[in-house]
This record gives sequence, structure tokens and C-alpha cells, in this order.
Amino acid sequence: QVQLVESGGGLVQPGGSLILSCVASGFTFNQYTMNWYRQAPGQQREWVAFITSEHNTNVAGSVLGRFTIFRDDAKNTVYLAMNSLKPEDTAVYYCHVYTLSNNYWGQGTQVTVSS
Repeated sequence: QVQLVESGGGLVQPGGSLILSCVASGFTFNQYTMNWYRQAPGQQREWVAFITSEHNTNVAGSVLGRFTIFRDDAKNTVYLAMNSLKPEDTAVYYCHVYTLSNNYWGQGTQVTVSS
């Protein structure tokens, strides 16, 4: 069974930093592109970043220069390093993979950026 478990969310001040983790199981992790998405209350879920099996990356324009996605294939873990956080980054952050002809999502981890 595919399982994605996020952790690392919390309350941070504007300008602060946070690293989210997603531990994956149930599939051959190093063969798949991994994604991060986020969803703020009352808003649609939006894509944030991806990293391919070859460790090529891309991030959304709204977080470019502030967020970095990376992975540790030995640990079956994908990370999202968030710097210079803004209040508008407040959302539930979700790990995602498309495999076995399905989309799989973690339960999400809450990130709140506030003074």
C-alpha cells in the first residue's frame, strides 16, 4: 500500500524557515517524481514543487527563490525547505505521488506563518 506521511509543520514568524518531510512507502520511491502541494482555507489546492527521479526540480513562481525541494532516496523521503516565509504561505502542505495508475496524497501538515 502506498503511504505518504508528512511532518515538520508548525507556527513560524514571517521571515522564518521551516523544513517539511514526507516519508514514502509502498512503491519504489527512487523511480518516481514527487510533488508538494498546498491548500489554504477556502482556496483551491495549488502545486508548489516537484522533484524527478533524476533529482531535477521545479517550483511554483510564487515560491521561487524561497523554497527548495530535495530528496534522500536512501531514506525514501522528500523534503521541502521553506525560507523567508510569508503569511500568504499559510496552508496545509501535502506530499503527492502518481503511481500505480493513481494519485496518492499524504494527510497534510499545517504551516502557519504569523506574528
